[in-house]
Amino acid sequence: MSLLDVNPKKILIRSTNWIGDAIMTTPAVRTIRQNFPDAHIAILAYPWVADIFQNCPHVDEVILYNKKSEHRGGIGLWRLGRELAAAEFDAAILLQNAFAAALIAAVAGIPVRAGYIRDGRRLLLTNPVKISPEVRQLHQVHYYQGLCRGLGLSSGSDQLFLQLAPEVDIWARQYVANFTGRPIIGFNPGAAYGPAKCWPVERYGKLAAILAAELNAVIPVFGTAADSTTAAAIQSFAPENVIDLAGNTTLAEAMALIGVCECFVTNDSGLMHVAAAQRTPLVAIFGSTDPVATGPFSDRTVIIQKKLGCQPCFKTHCKSDFRCMNNIEVEEVAGAVRGLLVGKAEIKA
Repeated sequence: MSLLDVNPKKILIRSTNWIGDAIMTTPAVRTIRQNFPDAHIAILAYPWVADIFQNCPHVDEVILYNKKSEHRGGIGLWRLGRELAAAEFDAAILLQNAFAAALIAAVAGIPVRAGYIRDGRRLLLTNPVKISPEVRQLHQVHYYQGLCRGLGLSSGSDQLFLQLAPEVDIWARQYVANFTGRPIIGFNPGAAYGPAKCWPVERYGKLAAILAAELNAVIPVFGTAADSTTAAAIQSFAPENVIDLAGNTTLAEAMALIGVCECFVTNDSGLMHVAAAQRTPLVAIFGSTDPVATGPFSDRTVIIQKKLGCQPCFKTHCKSDFRCMNNIEVEEVAGAVRGLLVGKAEIKA
C-alpha cells in the first residue's frame, strides 16, 4: 500500500547513523516533504549527525537519540520508544537499515512502519520494500530515493541538500576574511571507517608544502580530536600555512568552513559528502571502497583511485602492501587541485 493512501499527518524519519550517510539521505528527506507538504515531519538522529538537519526546511523537528546516555542499552531503547509513543506518530519511515530502527518504531506503537527489508526486520514492518537489483548497483542517493519510490512516493531532485544556521555561515565567512587573496584549501586526512581509507599522512604533508610554496594557500585541516596527531604532522610540513582544526570545531562550524573553501582534499569520509553537498570543488582519494556507491555526489569532483585486482576490498585495514593508496602520488593530487582552482580539471559526477 502506498503511503500516499495512508496520508499520515505526523511522520517520524529514522536517520542513518553517520555523517556521510545522513548527507546522502537528504534528497530522500526532501522527497518525503514534497509528498507530504502539510505533515509534521520529525527526524530521529544521533547527536553527531543532528546538525545536518537542525536547519533543514524539510523537517519540523529533530529528536535526539542519545544512545550513550539515557537511551543506552535495552532499557534506554524501551525509554526512547515510550517517549516517541507519547508523540503519537502516524508513520515511521526508516532510512536506517538496522533491526533496532524497526524495533523502536514498534515499541513506540507507530502504526505504519516503512523501510527496506534488511537485518531480519521484515515482521516488524507494515510497509516493507524489497531492494531491487538495479538499486544495489547505483549510488546510495538512489538507494534512499528508491525506498521512497517503493513506498509509492514521487521522488524529487537527487541533488544533495544542506542548509546551516545563518549565524554559522556568517562566522565562517568572517573566519576566512582574514585571508583575503589567498586560496583556502581544506584537508580531511581522517576516516572513521579505518586506515584503509586514508592516504598516507606524509603525503598530505608534502601536498601542503607544495600548495604553500606555489599559492601561499591557507590549509585548514579538519577532523575530530582523534585526528589531532595527524593534523599536527601535516602542519609540520608548512607551519605558516596549515591551520589545525582537528577537534576544534563543532560539526556545524566545520560544515560552514568547508562551504567557503575553494577546494577540499579528502579521503572517503563523512566530510567528503559535506563538501559535495556544499558544492565545494573537491579531490576525493579512494582506496578500499567504491566511489560508484559512496563517492561524492557532485559534478565538482575529481576522484583519484588506482584500479587494482584487490580493489575495492571494503576492509578497514590493509593486510597487504596498501598499493591502492601508496600508488597515488603527491603530484597527481596537486595537479587535480590546480585544475579545480582554475576550473580546468576533468570532473566526475
